[in-house]
Amino acid sequence: MYAKIEITGIIEVITGMHIGGSSAFSAIGAVDSPVIRDPISGNPMIPGSSLKGKMRSLLAKKYNKVLAYIPDDDDECLLRIFGSAKYKKTGRLIFSDMILSNKEELERRGAYSRTEVKFENSIKRTTGVANPRQIERVIRGSEFPMSLIYEVSNDMDENAIKEDFKIIKDGFKLLEYDYLGGNGTRGYGKIKFKDIEVSLAIGDLTDEIIDECNSIFSNIEG
Repeated sequence: MYAKIEITGIIEVITGMHIGGSSAFSAIGAVDSPVIRDPISGNPMIPGSSLKGKMRSLLAKKYNKVLAYIPDDDDECLLRIFGSAKYKKTGRLIFSDMILSNKEELERRGAYSRTEVKFENSIKRTTGVANPRQIERVIRGSEFPMSLIYEVSNDMDENAIKEDFKIIKDGFKLLEYDYLGGNGTRGYGKIKFKDIEVSLAIGDLTDEIIDECNSIFSNIEG
């Protein structure tokens, strides 16, 4: 029963989000910490690795029975979804980079830029000296189309697929109550998932299995 299932949806940014790009060659006066961008369109992006890493770290807190200092020591249910370099185990879930898709809509709503610059200060307690810095953020209301591919191997049954999809859904929900990117404890990076849909991309699975997978995600929003 080999197949690939696609999970699509939208990640909407609720508060300004910072996922950093390179500032190694920034000019004098430029933003200290820019966001990562797609080199062709210049639009902000969410690397698939950022979403994967954050989801895995949150799920580890829920599913690991003992404290795991490295991902390779995660619970088996997470290793089969995300993989392990130590055990040469390929994960079942493939993440793709996501690029801002609603630039024109944001402009119609009054946004003059795809990003904003937030000025922040850190204060050295021993001297009281301020250390100002500029952090670039993707503005709220930005949307990023998401596409994840879940691989079904020949030795899997329907229950294994449903169990994995429940864990993936948990990852989405945990992330909605956490943050994506940096500086989340200061209010950055709150997101929500919208329009989640599951479809068969390759292979021969029954409509019932796909319908059950869609049902698992039916109450992700709200």
